[in-house]
Amino acid sequence: MLEREKVIVVMPAYNAAETLEKTYNDLSREIVDEIILVDDVSQDETVEIARRLGLKVIIHVQNTGYGGNQKTCYLEALKDGASVVVMLHPDYQYDSRLVPDLIRPIQEGTADLVLGSRILGGEALGGGMPLYKYLSNRFLTLVENLAFRKRLSEYHTGFRAYSRRFLETIPFLLNSDRFVFDSEILAQAVAYGFEITEIPVPTRYFKEASSVGVKDGLVYGIQTLGIVTKYLLNRFGILKSDQFQKKLSEVISRYHSPGIFLRKIDS
Repeated sequence: MLEREKVIVVMPAYNAAETLEKTYNDLSREIVDEIILVDDVSQDETVEIARRLGLKVIIHVQNTGYGGNQKTCYLEALKDGASVVVMLHPDYQYDSRLVPDLIRPIQEGTADLVLGSRILGGEALGGGMPLYKYLSNRFLTLVENLAFRKRLSEYHTGFRAYSRRFLETIPFLLNSDRFVFDSEILAQAVAYGFEITEIPVPTRYFKEASSVGVKDGLVYGIQTLGIVTKYLLNRFGILKSDQFQKKLSEVISRYHSPGIFLRKIDS
């Protein structure tokens, strides 16, 4: 068990005014020490609501994309001394009451990355997941399991928990600013030998919940297959990639390192 763990929830936000407070209200204050919301130029009252709720709010000067938003989230969480970081969408699509279950494997030292799987819950379609998204999810997960030699039920969830050790190691700043960031960070987890586990979570699809459109979903699928190919080329030594070779400390300016890393970085 980690000593004096600090659990920080990060929320990559864009136009989440209608669902932010509901997501926040379901979080356990006994478990969560801090909530950081990174706003990607929302056009609604997301920032005002977050401030009223007492969240730490970071406002981007311009929209950086879903992946770019997460980069800010994780850097801020590391700077604030997080032992465990939970990535939670503020759109109420994921059940924030399950945060204690999500972080437990990290607290117990059995995993460094925990995924909240809608497929493992067995009610993805019943919870409103469109059939085409379900089928594409299953296809991509099959391909990733074969490439990564894993048996996970779902790689494409937005409800995740990371250990500090994990985020201090993988060079997530080299990843895309787009949706494929989620696929890249999982490929890195495998490449760097981190333990991944899952817990079942319910599926929520409704009008206010954010959802990737068909066009963006197609791009995401193609890019995910691309990162799988990149991982395999690196693994077999055909084409080495910094994404799977360097550590975070090697891609961050030495002037910023003291504020991000809480331990001595191996040279």
